[in-house]
Amino acid sequence: MSVPTGFDELIHPATRLSVVALLAATEWAEFAFVRDSLSLSDSALSKQLHTLEEAGYLELRKVGAGRKRRTNVRLTDRGRAAFEGHVAALRAIVEGAGAPARQHPTEAAR
Repeated sequence: MSVPTGFDELIHPATRLSVVALLAATEWAEFAFVRDSLSLSDSALSKQLHTLEEAGYLELRKVGAGRKRRTNVRLTDRGRAAFEGHVAALRAIVEGAGAPARQHPTEAAR
């Protein structure tokens, strides 16, 4: 089976897919909200966000100052399009798996 159009190797790892799926449902999200929602450590989330930001899939924005400084994150248009394409590709894979299976050679001989 070939990989469907839209399948995104960058988004596919479970943690990144979870991050992108969560962000797809929001305009902006605070770092702490994403971290807590996905039960990730600060460092694990930071690493994933950096990878996605480098690819142009999300934007990070620091707001506030001092102890009240927060990091907000959102999907870019490119990130949203990549996520939607990846979801469509996953659906195509799942639907393809539901196609009628070929008979096992021993069953066909009966």
